[in-house]
Amino acid sequence: MRRKSQIQFATLCWSIYVAGWNDGTLGPLLPRLQEVYHVGYAVVSLIFIVNCLGFLSGATSYLYLTDRFGFGVMVVFASFVAMIGFSLEASAPPFPAFVIGYLFSGFGMSFLDAGSNAFLASLSEDTSTKMGIMHAIYGVGAMCSPLVSTQFARFHRWSFVYFVHIGLTFLNAVLEILAFRFKRQDDCLLETGQPPPEKTKESEAGMNKYKQIFRVHAVHLMAFFIFTYVGVEVTIGGWIVTYVINERHGGPNSGYISSGFFGGLTVGRVALLWLNKKATDPSVTLQIGEWRVIFLYVLICIGLELVVWLVPDLLSGAICVSFVGFFLGPIFPIVMNHAGNVLPPELISGGIGWIASFGAAGSAVFPFITGAIASRTSIASLQPLLIAMMGLLVVIWAFVPRKRVDLK
Repeated sequence: MRRKSQIQFATLCWSIYVAGWNDGTLGPLLPRLQEVYHVGYAVVSLIFIVNCLGFLSGATSYLYLTDRFGFGVMVVFASFVAMIGFSLEASAPPFPAFVIGYLFSGFGMSFLDAGSNAFLASLSEDTSTKMGIMHAIYGVGAMCSPLVSTQFARFHRWSFVYFVHIGLTFLNAVLEILAFRFKRQDDCLLETGQPPPEKTKESEAGMNKYKQIFRVHAVHLMAFFIFTYVGVEVTIGGWIVTYVINERHGGPNSGYISSGFFGGLTVGRVALLWLNKKATDPSVTLQIGEWRVIFLYVLICIGLELVVWLVPDLLSGAICVSFVGFFLGPIFPIVMNHAGNVLPPELISGGIGWIASFGAAGSAVFPFITGAIASRTSIASLQPLLIAMMGLLVVIWAFVPRKRVDLK
C-alpha cells in the first residue's frame, strides 16, 4: 500500500512538473513571437486570453467529467488534448492557428493542475508537506523551461520547443495510466488504505456536489484568490523578460531572469516549509497561523516589487524578482492545504478541483490585461499593475474563513 501511494504521489508530481513547464515557456518566447508574426503587445496577448478560455472550459467541466468518467480516465484524456494544442504550436502555423493551439493546451493543463491538487488534498496523511513538495516540483518545471525556450528563441525553428512539451505530456499520460489505471479517485485512494470520505447530510438527501460546493462562500473566495495569485505569478514569468529588455536595456540572456523567478518559487516552497509548519504548530508560543502567514509573504513581495519598479538597476531588479518568487512560492500550497482544512471532507476533492482549475485561468487573464495596457502605454506599467494585484490578494484573503465551514 505504501509503495502504491508513493507511485501515485510521484505521478502527481510529474503532472504538476509538466504544468509548470508549460507556464514557464512563454515568457522568453514573447519577443520572438512579436518579431516573427509582426504583432504588438495587445495582439500577442490574445495567446493569454485564448489560453484562459481553455482553462475556464476545463474549470467548468472538471467536476462533471471526473464524476461521470472518473479521475483516471480524465487525466489521460486531458494529456492528449494538451498534445493536440502543442502539435499546432510546434508547426509554427499562421498566428490565428497558433493561438487556437492554446485553447487545447489550456484545457488539458487545467485538468492536470486541478486533478493533482484535488487528489493530493484528499489524502489523510502529511498533506501539507506533500503539497509543498509537489508545488516545488511545479517550480522546477517552470524554472527549467525558460532555460530551454530562451535557447530556442534564438533559432530559426523556434517553435520546435513545443516538441519538448509533447514528449513530456506523452510521458505523463503513460505514467497516469500505470499509476491510476483509469480508475476513480476513491478507488485509487482505497488501494492505498484510505477509505472514502464521509458523505454530507446534503449528499444523503440527494443534493449533487455541484450545488453543495457552490453554496460554500469560502470556495469562491479562495478560487478568486488563487485566480489573482496565479495571475501575478504568470504575469511576472511571462512579461518580466520584455520589461527587462525594454526598460532596463537587458541583453539576449534576459530570459534567464524568468528562470530566476521560478527558481526562487521552487526554493521558497521547500525552504519555507519549516516556517509554514511552525505557523500552525500549537507547541510554538508565538503561533502565526497559516492564515496570517499569507499576509506576511504578500507584503514582503509588495516591498520587493517596489524596489524593482523604483530602482533602475538591472542586477538589483533581477535579484529582487528572484526573491519575489521565493516568498510567493509557499502561498499556493498553503491555500490548497487551508482549503482542505475548511471544506467538508466529501467536498475537498471537488472544491479544490474548482479552486485550482478556475484559479489557473488567472494565468491567462492578467497577462492579457498587462499586454493590453502595455500596448496603450508601455511595458513600464507592469510593476504598478503587479503591486495593485498583490494588494488585491491582501484584501481577498482577509475575507477567507480560518476554520471549517458548515453548509447552509
